[in-house]
Amino acid sequence: MAWRLRFGALIAVAAPLALAACGEKDIDLSTYVEDVEPADVLYNQALANLNEGKVTEASRKFAAVDRQHPYSEYARKSMVMATFTNYRQGQYAEAINSGRRYVQLYPSTPDAAYAQYLVGLSYFRQIRDVTQDQSESQKTIAAMQELVERWPESEYVEDAQTKIRFARDQLAGKEMQVGRYYLERREYISSIKRFRFVVENYSNTRHVEEALARLVEAYYAMGLASEAQTAAAVLGHNYPESEWYKDSYTLLQSGGLEPRENNNNSWLSRLNIFGRST
Repeated sequence: MAWRLRFGALIAVAAPLALAACGEKDIDLSTYVEDVEPADVLYNQALANLNEGKVTEASRKFAAVDRQHPYSEYARKSMVMATFTNYRQGQYAEAINSGRRYVQLYPSTPDAAYAQYLVGLSYFRQIRDVTQDQSESQKTIAAMQELVERWPESEYVEDAQTKIRFARDQLAGKEMQVGRYYLERREYISSIKRFRFVVENYSNTRHVEEALARLVEAYYAMGLASEAQTAAAVLGHNYPESEWYKDSYTLLQSGGLEPRENNNNSWLSRLNIFGRST
C-alpha cells in the first residue's frame, strides 16, 4: 500500500511539469543532429586542412568521415590519416587505438604497415630516461617487431629495426642502473643477476662491455676469482681496446691474477661468445 502512495505522489508532481513542458515552444531536434556531408567532401576538406597546417581541424574531419560513413573506402583512408594526425599532435593513446583498429580491420591493405608503424612510433615517443619505467620501450619493441614480421618488405622496416635497437638499449641501460645500485651497496649477488641478464639478453647493445667489467668487479669482490677471470677473458677477447677491459685487467693484476677462461662449466663459457665478432 505504501508503494502505491509514493508512486501516486510522483505522478502528482510530474504531471504539472509535463503540462508546463507542453506549453513551451517545440524543441528543434535537428539542431542536435550532426550534419552529414558526403564522404569525399569531408575527406578532401580534411586533406586541405592538413596541407594548411590545421592539424586539429583535419583530425576532426577525418574522425567525422569514419563516424558518418563507416566501412566506406573514405572511412578506411580517414582512419589511417586520423592515426597520423593524432600522432602529430602528440595524442599518442588515440593514435595507438586508431592504428590498432585499422590493422585489425584492414590487415591486408597497403596502409596496414604504415598504421602499425605509427603505433610503434607512438610508443617510441613516450620512452623515458633509463632512471624511469621502461614499459614503453617494451611496447615499442613489440609493436615494431610485429611490423618487421608481418610486413618484411615494408619501407618502414629499416627504421623499425633502428627503433627496436634503441629500445633494447634502453632496457639494458635500466638493468645496468639497477645493477650498479646493488654493486654500490655491496649486494653482489643481486648485482651479478642484473649484469648477467644484460650479457645474456642484450649482448648487441652498448652496455655489454660495462656489464662484463662489472661482473669482474662483483665476482672479484666475492672472492670468486675463476668467474672474475673468465668474465675478463670474454671482455678482452671481444673488446680488446675497451677501457672497461683495461680497468678489469688492472683489477685482476692487483690480486696477482689475469684474464683466463678457467672454468668450462661457467655460464659465461656456455654462452659460446668467445671469438664472436662485434
